[in-house]
Amino acid sequence: MKEIEQKLNGKIERLTNKTFKFDERIKEGWFSAVYFLKTREIAAKKLPNNQVTMQFFQKNDAVLCGSDEAIALLHKFADNAETLEIHSLKDGDKIRPYESVLTVSGAYHQFGFLEGIIDGILSRRTSVATNVYNVVKAARTSGKQKPVIFMGDRDDHYTQQAGDGYAAFIGGSTAQATHAMNEWWGKEGMGTMPHALIQMFRGDIVAACKAYHELFPEDDLAALVDYNNDVITDSLKVAHAFGDELKSVRLDTSRTLVDKYFLRNHHLMGTFDPRGVNPELIFALRNALDEEGFSHVKIMVSGGFTEARIVEFEKLGVPVDMYGVGRSLLKLNIGFTGDNVLLNGTQEAKEGRRYRPNPRLEKVPYTEQT
Repeated sequence: MKEIEQKLNGKIERLTNKTFKFDERIKEGWFSAVYFLKTREIAAKKLPNNQVTMQFFQKNDAVLCGSDEAIALLHKFADNAETLEIHSLKDGDKIRPYESVLTVSGAYHQFGFLEGIIDGILSRRTSVATNVYNVVKAARTSGKQKPVIFMGDRDDHYTQQAGDGYAAFIGGSTAQATHAMNEWWGKEGMGTMPHALIQMFRGDIVAACKAYHELFPEDDLAALVDYNNDVITDSLKVAHAFGDELKSVRLDTSRTLVDKYFLRNHHLMGTFDPRGVNPELIFALRNALDEEGFSHVKIMVSGGFTEARIVEFEKLGVPVDMYGVGRSLLKLNIGFTGDNVLLNGTQEAKEGRRYRPNPRLEKVPYTEQT
């Protein structure tokens, strides 16, 4: 059983290194800024009995993610980690600007060298979780929650997929493009066909779908219909060929193209931007499918979708059933800061920073990490 299942079932409080699989070189300081390593040595030799409290915060309304990972990091790599006093919020908590989300108390030389790594963990995970949360929220603007599929595999280094997929899950996405994105929280990636499959059948969408359906008959058949830049024609071809077996069609039209539907119906143009996946194209596709008896076929859109663009579609009542979103979810626009704010129990911090007690913080018991 995955640790996330144990956590959701109340059997454990937080995820551990069984999930995160940290690089052992962290202990050596390989990923820590050198000045932290030098300060650790000075503190250990000159001020070994000083006790500090380090406090972590950021400056936005956000969805916290990365707290389990940061705590597991401390428990695995801090010296005598069992003696540290840690208080933290939880992954998924809504947080406010400047709110303390994590405090760590102990001798500086025990854990101070991990400050930058903790900042990075919290910054990336919280950024992705918050981005996804905002997009999921946008996808229910019309009053009905539309599923958001996390498709960020091609927009960042592959080593980030497991953590980003977990952060997307915390933010509210329930489907991911790769198995790695599901590693920390789910089972398997979800997906249908790329343009490459259709290319190998020389643009014959029906032939490509037949091959897919023969090899993966248990999957819901979802056809990618923009390869020939004629989404209505190709959607109807597939719908007539597969009937009730066709569950959905996906549009991924480039923002540099105008679908052939508008070139055949040029009288419709002049009052909107006809490029890419646009509302008028979706309305026309929905009408065409319904008129020919395929109202059961759902419509998924992808390609450059952002929170703002989804809100626009939803406010217009565009008949989209699912959104596939990638790059916009991976923007790192939240940065965390760790500050030493208490020294031997009294306030001591750089000018402009101060100890900010937070009654929402929960004391974290020590958990041995494998």
